[in-house]
Amino acid sequence: MRHLPKGSKKLLNAWAFYDWANSVYSLVIASTIFPIFYAALTVVKNDAGKVIQDTVTLFGIDFNNDSLISYVTALAFLVVAIMSPFLSGIADYVGNKKNFLKFFCYLGALSCIGLYWFNLENLIFGLTCYFLALVGFWASLVFYNSYLPDIAFPEQQDKVSAKGFSLGYIGSVILLILCLLMVLNYEWFGFESEAIPTRLSFVLTGIWWIGFSQITYYYLPRGNKKQKLTKDVMFNGFKELKMIWRSFENNPQLKKYLTAFFVYSMAVQTVMLIATYFGIEEVNWTGQDATKGLIVSILLIQLVAVAGATITSRLSSKMGNIQTLILVNIFWIGICIYAFFVKTPMQFYVAAGLVGLVMGGIQTLSRSTYSKMLPEGTLDTTSYFSFYDVSEKIGIVIGMMLYGMVTQIFGSIRFSILFLTAFFLVGVFLLLKVPRTGKLAKRKAA
Repeated sequence: MRHLPKGSKKLLNAWAFYDWANSVYSLVIASTIFPIFYAALTVVKNDAGKVIQDTVTLFGIDFNNDSLISYVTALAFLVVAIMSPFLSGIADYVGNKKNFLKFFCYLGALSCIGLYWFNLENLIFGLTCYFLALVGFWASLVFYNSYLPDIAFPEQQDKVSAKGFSLGYIGSVILLILCLLMVLNYEWFGFESEAIPTRLSFVLTGIWWIGFSQITYYYLPRGNKKQKLTKDVMFNGFKELKMIWRSFENNPQLKKYLTAFFVYSMAVQTVMLIATYFGIEEVNWTGQDATKGLIVSILLIQLVAVAGATITSRLSSKMGNIQTLILVNIFWIGICIYAFFVKTPMQFYVAAGLVGLVMGGIQTLSRSTYSKMLPEGTLDTTSYFSFYDVSEKIGIVIGMMLYGMVTQIFGSIRFSILFLTAFFLVGVFLLLKVPRTGKLAKRKAA
């Protein structure tokens, strides 16, 4: 470990490089290879591509396969939402937060490797690995993000944060392409089928995450503060959230906006998490390589999202933040209705492009709108954004649970997607009630 001064270029690069290390989880496990693998494991189709079996038995109960994975995902995000305030308090007060970062990194990465042994005979073990990988990824981010003010001066933070996101995108795409080559051309590597290469993708994800994170650990300090871990310290995060909640009484604009965000974000995050599962089960890939098509769709979403964020930013500079968010929510309603009728690969590619167009835009604009509404002179912005992040995660929990129940009842993801339009409609209604005052009254780029 080297002790580098705050603001050092080498230190900033080392911090940003953790995004390169951990972002492979988001793309390979959460978005592409694992959903395809899980569907192949739990879905049986006939020669015409129609699903004839998609139930999974756990603890003697038959679950729709999509419902089961959505319940596990919801439970994992619930654990993260409960843990985050504890972890935030710990990150602010203890001097060895690098050890906490390592612990959750290794928990997540080793759980990814554990997915290699995921099969229907080891269903509980496999779902546990999936659960722990999600918890490890999101919990490690609490400590990773808390390092930013320790290693960078205020004028450096935006730039180094953006660099981290860029590195994460590049790194995750590189590994995804390598996994794709291995899965689609398994004979090049001496495999008899795509089964083993698919499982090896999970192992490579864990090794990549652990391996490249060592660069970050080598340069990051243990932590700037050293204080005994007491009960008060552990519950400090919850105290801060309670304080922020009370402050909303004096800021009706922020309160109404956060309510609207909670509702529509619930639908946005759910759509993003289930997009691949929808493509696997509801699209007729007969005569085409489904794996290749789905991964291409995910990459398309990622690429279009960059352009979508730029377009949304320009719209907000002309129309204002709230008006643009209303327009984007209406666009999402159209996407959900269109998705209900999607059956062919080309229709799915169009849907993926449309999702990418508004996915990045609604996320970046939502966060910047929230930032604009914070009280003038706010110093403790971390607490406000901690509340924002916890709200978003609780929304994911509710969204995934409702999605799972609707899918279980109707036996089709199509009806779940259509059901989500209600949340976007309510989001539009709530956004219309947000007062256009303060910074929102000024038409500046978000």
